[in-house]
Amino acid sequence: MAAPGRRPIKVVCWNIATMRDPWRELVEMDADVALLQEARRPPDDVAGKVDIGPDAHWDSHVWNSRWWEEGRFNKLYDRWSMVVKLSDRVEVEWFKQVSPISDLDGDEIAVSGIGTVAAARIKSEGVPPFIAVSMYARWMKPHPSTKTSWGVGYSDGSAHRIISDMSAFIGSTDPSTHRILAAGDLNVAFWSTDELDHRTQTVMDRFQALGLEYMGPQYPHGRRADPIPEHLKEDALDVPTYASSDPAGASVQVDHVFASRGFHEEIQTRALNQVEEWGPSDHCRIAIDVGGGPS
Repeated sequence: MAAPGRRPIKVVCWNIATMRDPWRELVEMDADVALLQEARRPPDDVAGKVDIGPDAHWDSHVWNSRWWEEGRFNKLYDRWSMVVKLSDRVEVEWFKQVSPISDLDGDEIAVSGIGTVAAARIKSEGVPPFIAVSMYARWMKPHPSTKTSWGVGYSDGSAHRIISDMSAFIGSTDPSTHRILAAGDLNVAFWSTDELDHRTQTVMDRFQALGLEYMGPQYPHGRRADPIPEHLKEDALDVPTYASSDPAGASVQVDHVFASRGFHEEIQTRALNQVEEWGPSDHCRIAIDVGGGPS
Protein backbone atom coordinates (compact mmCIF):
# COMPACT_ATOMS: atom_id res chain seq x y z
CA MET A 1 0.00 0.00 0.00
CA ALA A 2 1.00 3.61 -0.51
CA ALA A 3 1.89 5.77 2.46
CA PRO A 4 -1.24 7.53 3.81
CA GLY A 5 -1.67 11.02 2.45
CA ARG A 6 0.70 10.55 -0.48
CA ARG A 7 -0.23 11.68 -3.93
CA PRO A 8 -1.30 8.69 -6.04
CA ILE A 9 0.52 7.80 -9.22
CA LYS A 10 -1.71 9.26 -11.90
CA VAL A 11 -2.03 7.07 -14.98
CA VAL A 12 -4.02 7.93 -18.08
CA CYS A 13 -5.09 5.25 -20.55
CA TRP A 14 -6.01 6.45 -24.03
CA ASN A 15 -6.38 5.17 -27.57
CA ILE A 16 -5.21 8.25 -29.48
CA ALA A 17 -6.01 6.93 -32.98
CA THR A 18 -2.60 8.01 -34.43
CA MET A 19 -3.53 11.67 -33.78
CA ARG A 20 -1.14 14.44 -32.76
CA ASP A 21 -3.40 16.64 -30.62
CA PRO A 22 -3.86 14.03 -27.86
CA TRP A 23 -0.12 14.23 -27.17
CA ARG A 24 -0.54 17.94 -26.48
CA GLU A 25 -3.41 17.28 -24.09
CA LEU A 26 -1.42 14.62 -22.26
CA VAL A 27 1.32 17.05 -21.22
CA GLU A 28 -1.33 19.38 -19.75
CA MET A 29 -3.00 16.73 -17.61
CA ASP A 30 -0.59 16.60 -14.62
CA ALA A 31 -0.39 12.84 -15.09
CA ASP A 32 2.66 10.67 -14.44
CA VAL A 33 2.29 7.79 -16.88
CA ALA A 34 0.30 7.25 -20.07
CA LEU A 35 -0.77 3.87 -21.41
CA LEU A 36 -1.42 4.63 -25.06
CA GLN A 37 -2.86 2.62 -27.91
CA GLU A 38 -2.71 3.31 -31.65
CA ALA A 39 0.12 5.75 -30.99
CA ARG A 40 2.84 7.04 -33.26
CA ARG A 41 5.83 9.15 -32.28
CA PRO A 42 4.88 12.42 -30.56
CA PRO A 43 4.96 15.64 -32.58
CA ASP A 44 8.14 17.71 -32.38
CA ASP A 45 6.62 20.30 -30.02
CA VAL A 46 5.84 17.55 -27.49
CA ALA A 47 8.79 15.19 -27.95
CA GLY A 48 10.96 17.02 -25.40
CA LYS A 49 8.22 16.93 -22.74
CA VAL A 50 7.55 13.18 -22.69
CA ASP A 51 9.69 10.06 -22.66
CA ILE A 52 8.49 7.18 -24.84
CA GLY A 53 11.46 5.00 -23.91
CA PRO A 54 13.52 2.95 -26.33
CA ASP A 55 11.94 1.92 -29.62
CA ALA A 56 12.43 -1.72 -28.67
CA HIS A 57 9.76 -1.41 -25.97
CA TRP A 58 6.97 -0.56 -28.40
CA ASP A 59 8.06 -1.09 -32.03
CA SER A 60 8.08 -4.79 -32.89
CA HIS A 61 9.67 -3.95 -36.25
CA VAL A 62 12.91 -3.58 -34.29
CA TRP A 63 13.15 -7.36 -34.03
CA ASN A 64 10.38 -8.65 -36.29
CA SER A 65 11.25 -6.99 -39.60
CA ARG A 66 10.73 -9.81 -42.06
CA TRP A 67 7.72 -8.15 -43.68
CA TRP A 68 9.72 -4.98 -44.24
CA GLU A 69 12.66 -6.84 -45.72
CA GLU A 70 10.35 -8.62 -48.13
CA GLY A 71 8.74 -5.36 -49.22
CA ARG A 72 5.27 -6.31 -47.97
CA PHE A 73 4.66 -2.87 -46.49
CA ASN A 74 0.88 -3.27 -46.41
CA LYS A 75 1.32 -6.10 -43.89
CA LEU A 76 3.12 -3.89 -41.36
CA TYR A 77 1.33 -2.18 -38.51
CA ASP A 78 1.78 1.58 -38.26
CA ARG A 79 0.45 2.25 -34.73
CA TRP A 80 1.46 0.91 -31.37
CA SER A 81 0.83 0.41 -27.69
CA MET A 82 3.19 2.51 -25.57
CA VAL A 83 4.02 3.19 -21.95
CA VAL A 84 4.97 6.88 -21.74
CA LYS A 85 6.65 8.73 -18.88
CA LEU A 86 4.99 12.11 -18.36
CA SER A 87 6.58 13.36 -15.11
CA ASP A 88 9.69 13.07 -12.96
CA ARG A 89 7.58 11.83 -10.06
CA VAL A 90 8.02 8.30 -11.38
CA GLU A 91 10.77 6.08 -12.74
CA VAL A 92 9.92 3.92 -15.74
CA GLU A 93 11.85 0.79 -16.65
CA TRP A 94 10.71 -0.32 -20.08
CA PHE A 95 10.72 -3.96 -21.17
CA LYS A 96 12.02 -4.45 -24.68
CA GLN A 97 10.05 -6.74 -26.96
CA VAL A 98 11.55 -10.00 -28.15
CA SER A 99 10.18 -12.98 -30.02
CA PRO A 100 8.16 -15.59 -28.07
CA ILE A 101 11.06 -17.39 -26.43
CA SER A 102 11.03 -19.36 -23.19
CA ASP A 103 13.99 -17.88 -21.30
CA LEU A 104 13.82 -14.10 -20.88
CA ASP A 105 16.36 -11.60 -19.61
CA GLY A 106 15.19 -9.24 -16.88
CA ASP A 107 14.54 -6.35 -19.26
CA GLU A 108 12.57 -8.34 -21.86
CA ILE A 109 8.99 -9.31 -22.63
CA ALA A 110 8.19 -12.00 -25.19
CA VAL A 111 5.38 -10.83 -27.46
CA SER A 112 3.40 -11.93 -30.48
CA GLY A 113 4.79 -8.99 -32.43
CA ILE A 114 1.65 -7.45 -33.94
CA GLY A 115 1.52 -4.20 -31.99
CA THR A 116 -0.85 -5.31 -29.24
CA VAL A 117 1.12 -4.78 -26.04
CA ALA A 118 3.82 -2.73 -24.30
CA ALA A 119 5.03 -3.11 -20.72
CA ALA A 120 7.15 -1.28 -18.16
CA ARG A 121 7.93 -1.33 -14.44
CA ILE A 122 6.75 1.81 -12.64
CA LYS A 123 8.52 3.03 -9.49
CA SER A 124 7.68 5.95 -7.23
CA GLU A 125 8.43 6.93 -3.66
CA GLY A 126 5.76 5.61 -1.29
CA VAL A 127 4.17 3.20 -3.79
CA PRO A 128 5.61 -0.30 -4.27
CA PRO A 129 6.70 -0.96 -7.89
CA PHE A 130 4.21 -2.44 -10.31
CA ILE A 131 4.10 -3.64 -13.90
CA ALA A 132 2.07 -1.45 -16.26
CA VAL A 133 0.77 -2.99 -19.48
CA SER A 134 -0.80 -1.06 -22.34
CA MET A 135 -3.17 -3.29 -24.31
CA TYR A 136 -4.55 -2.96 -27.82
CA ALA A 137 -6.59 -5.88 -29.14
CA ARG A 138 -6.07 -5.39 -32.84
CA TRP A 139 -8.84 -6.47 -35.22
CA MET A 140 -7.88 -9.59 -37.18
CA LYS A 141 -9.63 -10.88 -40.28
CA PRO A 142 -10.62 -14.55 -40.54
CA HIS A 143 -8.80 -16.75 -43.03
CA PRO A 144 -10.02 -16.39 -46.66
CA SER A 145 -11.17 -19.99 -46.59
CA THR A 146 -13.97 -19.06 -44.17
CA LYS A 147 -15.69 -16.90 -46.82
CA THR A 148 -16.97 -14.85 -43.89
CA SER A 149 -19.10 -11.72 -44.01
CA TRP A 150 -17.26 -10.27 -41.01
CA GLY A 151 -15.67 -7.30 -42.70
CA VAL A 152 -13.84 -5.88 -39.67
CA GLY A 153 -12.96 -9.30 -38.29
CA TYR A 154 -12.58 -10.33 -34.64
CA SER A 155 -10.62 -8.91 -31.70
CA ASP A 156 -10.85 -11.56 -29.00
CA GLY A 157 -7.96 -13.46 -30.59
CA SER A 158 -5.69 -10.44 -30.09
CA ALA A 159 -6.96 -10.05 -26.52
CA HIS A 160 -5.91 -13.62 -25.80
CA ARG A 161 -2.47 -12.91 -27.30
CA ILE A 162 -2.11 -10.01 -24.88
CA ILE A 163 -3.01 -12.20 -21.91
CA SER A 164 -0.54 -14.83 -23.07
CA ASP A 165 2.22 -12.23 -23.41
CA MET A 166 1.76 -10.68 -19.98
CA SER A 167 1.38 -14.08 -18.31
CA ALA A 168 5.19 -14.10 -18.21
CA PHE A 169 4.94 -11.69 -15.26
CA ILE A 170 2.90 -14.25 -13.28
CA GLY A 171 4.88 -17.02 -11.61
CA SER A 172 2.43 -18.24 -8.99
CA THR A 173 -1.23 -19.10 -8.56
CA ASP A 174 -1.25 -16.63 -5.66
CA PRO A 175 -2.23 -13.17 -7.01
CA SER A 176 -0.49 -11.47 -4.09
CA THR A 177 2.84 -12.36 -5.73
CA HIS A 178 2.34 -9.95 -8.65
CA ARG A 179 1.37 -6.29 -9.04
CA ILE A 180 0.12 -5.78 -12.57
CA LEU A 181 -1.97 -2.94 -13.96
CA ALA A 182 -3.24 -3.69 -17.47
CA ALA A 183 -5.37 -1.19 -19.36
CA GLY A 184 -6.36 -0.36 -22.88
CA ASP A 185 -8.61 -0.83 -25.86
CA LEU A 186 -9.63 -4.48 -26.10
CA ASN A 187 -12.25 -3.84 -28.80
CA VAL A 188 -14.66 -6.05 -26.86
CA ALA A 189 -17.81 -5.34 -24.87
CA PHE A 190 -18.20 -7.51 -21.81
CA TRP A 191 -21.66 -8.71 -20.72
CA SER A 192 -23.11 -7.88 -24.11
CA THR A 193 -26.12 -9.77 -25.43
CA ASP A 194 -24.69 -9.64 -28.96
CA GLU A 195 -24.02 -13.13 -30.30
CA LEU A 196 -20.41 -12.51 -31.33
CA ASP A 197 -19.64 -10.76 -28.04
CA HIS A 198 -20.37 -14.02 -26.21
CA ARG A 199 -16.84 -15.05 -27.16
CA THR A 200 -15.46 -12.23 -25.05
CA GLN A 201 -16.47 -14.00 -21.85
CA THR A 202 -13.47 -16.28 -22.43
CA VAL A 203 -11.28 -13.15 -22.25
CA MET A 204 -12.76 -12.14 -18.90
CA ASP A 205 -12.43 -15.71 -17.62
CA ARG A 206 -8.69 -15.80 -18.46
CA PHE A 207 -8.01 -12.50 -16.71
CA GLN A 208 -9.77 -13.73 -13.60
CA ALA A 209 -8.04 -17.13 -13.71
CA LEU A 210 -4.70 -15.30 -13.59
CA GLY A 211 -5.78 -13.30 -10.55
CA LEU A 212 -6.54 -10.07 -12.40
CA GLU A 213 -9.64 -8.22 -11.21
CA TYR A 214 -11.84 -6.16 -13.50
CA MET A 215 -11.56 -2.48 -12.58
CA GLY A 216 -14.01 -1.02 -15.07
CA PRO A 217 -14.38 1.83 -15.17
CA GLN A 218 -18.05 1.36 -14.37
CA TYR A 219 -20.89 3.72 -13.48
CA PRO A 220 -20.95 5.97 -11.44
CA HIS A 221 -17.27 6.49 -12.39
CA GLY A 222 -18.25 7.76 -15.81
CA ARG A 223 -21.34 8.68 -17.80
CA ARG A 224 -23.75 5.91 -18.79
CA ALA A 225 -25.20 5.81 -22.28
CA ASP A 226 -28.71 7.22 -22.45
CA PRO A 227 -30.69 5.35 -23.58
CA ILE A 228 -29.07 2.06 -22.57
CA PRO A 229 -28.00 0.44 -25.88
CA GLU A 230 -29.72 -2.71 -27.10
CA HIS A 231 -26.65 -4.90 -26.60
CA LEU A 232 -26.69 -4.29 -22.82
CA LYS A 233 -29.12 -5.15 -20.05
CA GLU A 234 -30.95 -2.26 -18.39
CA ASP A 235 -28.95 -2.63 -15.17
CA ALA A 236 -25.57 -2.64 -16.95
CA LEU A 237 -22.94 -0.36 -15.42
CA ASP A 238 -20.94 0.10 -18.62
CA VAL A 239 -19.69 3.58 -19.46
CA PRO A 240 -19.16 4.29 -23.17
CA THR A 241 -15.54 4.88 -24.13
CA TYR A 242 -15.75 4.86 -27.94
CA ALA A 243 -17.66 7.22 -30.22
CA SER A 244 -17.73 6.70 -33.97
CA SER A 245 -18.77 10.34 -34.41
CA ASP A 246 -20.44 12.48 -31.71
CA PRO A 247 -19.37 11.60 -28.13
CA ALA A 248 -22.88 12.52 -26.96
CA GLY A 249 -24.16 9.45 -28.77
CA ALA A 250 -21.42 7.06 -27.57
CA SER A 251 -22.90 3.75 -26.46
CA VAL A 252 -20.18 1.09 -26.26
CA GLN A 253 -17.38 0.44 -23.76
CA VAL A 254 -14.34 -1.18 -25.33
CA ASP A 255 -11.63 0.26 -23.06
CA HIS A 256 -11.02 -1.66 -19.85
CA VAL A 257 -8.74 -1.87 -16.82
CA PHE A 258 -7.56 -4.94 -14.89
CA ALA A 259 -5.30 -5.24 -11.85
CA SER A 260 -3.82 -8.02 -9.72
CA ARG A 261 -6.15 -9.19 -6.99
CA GLY A 262 -5.17 -7.41 -3.78
CA PHE A 263 -3.26 -4.71 -5.65
CA HIS A 264 -6.63 -3.75 -7.18
CA GLU A 265 -7.67 -2.32 -3.80
CA GLU A 266 -5.11 0.46 -4.31
CA ILE A 267 -6.57 1.50 -7.66
CA GLN A 268 -9.39 3.81 -8.68
CA THR A 269 -10.58 4.34 -12.25
CA ARG A 270 -12.84 6.86 -13.98
CA ALA A 271 -13.86 7.32 -17.58
CA LEU A 272 -13.45 10.92 -18.71
CA ASN A 273 -16.40 10.48 -21.04
CA GLN A 274 -18.52 13.54 -20.44
CA VAL A 275 -18.95 15.33 -23.76
CA GLU A 276 -17.00 18.39 -22.61
CA GLU A 277 -14.03 16.31 -21.38
CA TRP A 278 -13.92 13.67 -24.15
CA GLY A 279 -10.92 15.01 -26.06
CA PRO A 280 -9.90 14.84 -29.75
CA SER A 281 -9.75 11.03 -30.17
CA ASP A 282 -12.64 8.68 -30.94
CA HIS A 283 -11.89 7.09 -27.55
CA CYS A 284 -12.19 8.92 -24.26
CA ARG A 285 -9.45 8.91 -21.64
CA ILE A 286 -9.51 6.68 -18.58
CA ALA A 287 -8.00 8.20 -15.43
CA ILE A 288 -6.36 5.65 -13.11
CA ASP A 289 -5.06 6.49 -9.64
CA VAL A 290 -2.58 4.04 -8.12
CA GLY A 291 -1.90 4.26 -4.38
CA GLY A 292 -2.40 7.45 -2.42
CA GLY A 293 -4.75 7.78 0.49
CA PRO A 294 -6.50 10.29 2.72
CA SER A 295 -4.46 13.32 3.67
